[in-house]
Amino acid sequence: MANTASARKRIRQTEKRTQMNRARKARVRTFLRKVELAITGGDETAAREALKAAQPELHRAATKGVLHRNTVARKLSRLSARVKALGTAATA
Repeated sequence: MANTASARKRIRQTEKRTQMNRARKARVRTFLRKVELAITGGDETAAREALKAAQPELHRAATKGVLHRNTVARKLSRLSARVKALGTAATA
């Protein structure tokens, strides 16, 4: 257990930050799930809209340090490729 006032404050701050990070990560997962559902449903316009909504949330998570920026770039790249493939499959 922390003995000094500064250590107790640090524990409080860490708990608060952990809660915010968990919430942000859960929010990102929700946005990603919406894109995945639209892709599996085969709805190209819904997938595009979901991806457009997910992009800023993912970038925000990278900015806040919840996710690494390369992780965000990889996820967005793979999702956009899948959405794009959905569009070419519909036209072919």
